[in-house]
Amino acid sequence: MGFDISTNKTETDPAVLIEQFFKTFGNFSEEEKNRFTFAWDFLCEKTNDIKRTCGLPYYLHPIRVAAILAQGQLDIDTVISGLLHSIFEVEGISHDEVKAKFGDTVYKIVKDTSKITGMKINATTIQQADSIRKMLFAMIDDVRVILVKLADRLDRMRNLKNIEEKKQRLVAAEVIDIWAPLADRLGMQSVKNELEDLSLKYSNPNVFQQIKAIVATKKDERATYLEKAVNAIYKSAEKVGINVSISSRAKHFYSIYKKMQKRNVPASSLYDLLALRVICDTNAECYTLIGIVHGLWKPMDGRFKDYIAMPKSNGYQSLHTTVVCEGKPLEIQIRTRDMHNMAEHGVASHWLYKKGMNHDKVDVNSLGIFNQLQNLKKENLSDETFFAELKGELLGDEIYVFTPKGDVVHLPQGSCAIDFAYHVHSGVGEKIVGAKADGKIIPITQALQNTQIIEIITNPQAHPTENQLKVVKTSKARQRIHSWLLANDPTFEDKAAAEQRARDLDAQNERSRAIQEEKRKHRSAKGENPELAERSKYTGKIIVEGTKNVEFNFAGCCNPQPGDPIVAYTNKKGLRIHKATCLTFQRIQNIEKRMVNVEWEKK
Repeated sequence: MGFDISTNKTETDPAVLIEQFFKTFGNFSEEEKNRFTFAWDFLCEKTNDIKRTCGLPYYLHPIRVAAILAQGQLDIDTVISGLLHSIFEVEGISHDEVKAKFGDTVYKIVKDTSKITGMKINATTIQQADSIRKMLFAMIDDVRVILVKLADRLDRMRNLKNIEEKKQRLVAAEVIDIWAPLADRLGMQSVKNELEDLSLKYSNPNVFQQIKAIVATKKDERATYLEKAVNAIYKSAEKVGINVSISSRAKHFYSIYKKMQKRNVPASSLYDLLALRVICDTNAECYTLIGIVHGLWKPMDGRFKDYIAMPKSNGYQSLHTTVVCEGKPLEIQIRTRDMHNMAEHGVASHWLYKKGMNHDKVDVNSLGIFNQLQNLKKENLSDETFFAELKGELLGDEIYVFTPKGDVVHLPQGSCAIDFAYHVHSGVGEKIVGAKADGKIIPITQALQNTQIIEIITNPQAHPTENQLKVVKTSKARQRIHSWLLANDPTFEDKAAAEQRARDLDAQNERSRAIQEEKRKHRSAKGENPELAERSKYTGKIIVEGTKNVEFNFAGCCNPQPGDPIVAYTNKKGLRIHKATCLTFQRIQNIEKRMVNVEWEKK
């Protein structure tokens, strides 16, 4: 970046600094220069006697933040907001004064940026980090607030060496958990990469220095290798009439670090550390160039990705391939200039100026912002509508509120103070009698709103009620209230449980019928006789008067089979078994005097 106020330099004169600023960023109109100068003079006047802990003037950090935003070619309101982003930290500065001097837009961006700065960020899990990122979007009405805050974090990371080591690690952890993923979510690749690299530098300095040394080794040899590859692409593209620009680079350190972790190898064992980026004019040229590249060098299996046909969720588009060039893997990205602008600036592209135009804003419909927003077809889409859609996409059916200590709590849409209380602790939920939102009393059954600070009022005599059970949205609150009512309220009729038991019984009966029907169909399909299935329940042996192992014989006239109704009688040869329906048996005289009770032995 051309504008660089190093903490090692002694230049702190406000007049010199603003002169450097306008020399570096010459695309501002006279009116915009006047607005920025007015804000700069205001900042310097209010903070002239304030020093940072490092001993440098307070206003150096704000002008560096403004420079980052100006480098990103953002609109003048955003750049001025970056300059004033921490002005409410200064004693004696009122909200009314800032609004009156700089207008509604700057005031709102600065106010919401201050709100985020005062937010307690403590993410110990991936889920908590994701909740905090969503919370940031819930808190604000203009995505430029996030852009200002990202610039603030980036400058602080660039100058992190001025604070103690323990705090360095905490700030680096916050950036890697919250701010770098946020930049990625908004498609701002260059900001994401720099934040990740700087975080690695302070969170794991040994690994950072190791990677830095490996990337630096054989620099001249690597430059020669890349130059050959670049020239080969230029020559082939020229033959087919495609105008391209190519840049070569080593991959950023954090991506190398993640590869080391993924593959469980030291950085010295990684070979695919180099990459080329080819920029052209049209989608068709991108696909022609990928063919040229694969013609020059053999592509590696499974390493071709078409993000043009299938963009990433943040709107990123490009063709990626890895080829074997002179025996080494070389990653090549191919994209149009518009795609490159989107990849570098992401959602910030919405506020970029059209080159050569009268500072008209880029039509949002020409940009793939991210997610489903790129499908929006409305003309003259306003910033408010744009960001409302963005927030809806990110937040879904959840709300995000604060505890009085500043911790973030996310709850289902429609949750009330009772749900919040049970989220904090079951004991708090059981004793809730009232609630405050942003310091004002609210009904405990009223649906909470995003970004409210919720305070619970309890009473030792209070207890859960059936009405509470009907209004809560979270499963934890429902379960706890339900359990308490069952154990402590004899008048509580658990209608839900009774209805559930009835439903369960109906379902069980239905399952039994279905099983029996399925068995019947199965037997029919196999051609089985239900009678044979019935016979299979018996051993084929006979129990006589309750006694087993009695000698008998079956009558040949009716040949009884297991499962048939049977009768028996004694004759000179012993015990004889007939079917109960046997006509021969029925014709025997005085048979009833000789009959014996018999039955089949079951398995």
